[in-house]
Amino acid sequence: MNVEYFISKRIVTAKENKNVFSRPIIRLTISAIALSVAVMLISLSVLDGFQSEISEKIVSLGSHIQISSVQKSDSYTQTPLRITDSLTKTIHNNPEIISSEKVIHDFGLVKTKDDFLGINLKGVSSSYTNIMMKSYIKEGVIASSDSSILVSENIANKLKLSVSDKINVYFPSKNKDKIKVRPFWVSGIFSTSMSEFDETLAFVNLEKLQKIKGWETDEVSVLEIKVNNFESVNKTSEELAISLPDFYNKRVSSIKELYPQIFDWLKLQDMNVLIIIILMLVVSVVNIVSSLLILILEKTKFIGILKSFGTTNWSIRKVFLYNSMYLVTKGLLWGNAIAFSLLFIQYKFQIIKLDEATYYMSTIPVSFNFNDFIFLNISTLLVCLLMMILPTIVITKISAVKAIRFQ
Repeated sequence: MNVEYFISKRIVTAKENKNVFSRPIIRLTISAIALSVAVMLISLSVLDGFQSEISEKIVSLGSHIQISSVQKSDSYTQTPLRITDSLTKTIHNNPEIISSEKVIHDFGLVKTKDDFLGINLKGVSSSYTNIMMKSYIKEGVIASSDSSILVSENIANKLKLSVSDKINVYFPSKNKDKIKVRPFWVSGIFSTSMSEFDETLAFVNLEKLQKIKGWETDEVSVLEIKVNNFESVNKTSEELAISLPDFYNKRVSSIKELYPQIFDWLKLQDMNVLIIIILMLVVSVVNIVSSLLILILEKTKFIGILKSFGTTNWSIRKVFLYNSMYLVTKGLLWGNAIAFSLLFIQYKFQIIKLDEATYYMSTIPVSFNFNDFIFLNISTLLVCLLMMILPTIVITKISAVKAIRFQ
């Protein structure tokens, strides 16, 4: 039988009138630990959700890795990337790569009756737009023909466009006297809530842009590649860069290199959450140490009686460590219950809104990464346990005779 645990349980469950001083402190300690744990879990969940959603949006519009040809021509003419059998084979032989998509980029000037606007055209296949853009469509449908164009909500608002409207797109060329003009019909309007893309981006048919630029069917601007693990993007990009045929004429860029400002900004959020977690851990530790000292002070006479019976200092310390573990465990349980309740409400009903222009999303995102939650709970428990050992040293300094006479 574990005598220390038995005594600790009796102390915790006892309802004595003499405990009027420690009872409110114990309740306050449990509440403080619960609140600290809830704040840590919510911060971690929101950070994971925020980073996941932003990364997913960027990848859906730009892929994990992009392969392009090194630009050798003047500013008016792009150097196309030729999709050869050896290039395709090298890409498919990499176990980390799961798919590749042909893409053509071009610049165009949209002219309407009342206004004009420069836009960045992205020529993609029908399978690309169906997979990537489906969740961002606000109105209409994804481009279904070679004369269809999918424009952003920002472009539609600036040019006062609606679904099925006709627009003329002017394509500049090396010969300034000869400008190509092509009509397009707006098939749909999308919004990603990211100004970097929504300001000027529009999607058109891949083959349509190839014809306008006079390229062959195996010539594209970039080859967009997706990998299995986002964390290994840089490593895969480096491996791919040296394994490609004629690699010195090709540029391989990871999504983190293409949009460094966004990913650097996301890294800053890691530091913010880390500071919050450290502060909340300090609050938990201070509360549990204070509570433990109060319990020891209140049970000074009881400690003296145990010592007079020959109980060792370590056994008495274990009694109060069990008491503290009870408080920490109860605080963890309440903290997890509060955090998961609030996170589920936000996930289900999206109550708290955000400014899309600043945060790239309309509501606070949440993520349920249970591995992180378990790690955070275990870390909190271990830190509190280690810090609880220090105040119990006071017990070794208590004299049995003086403690029994203590009032």
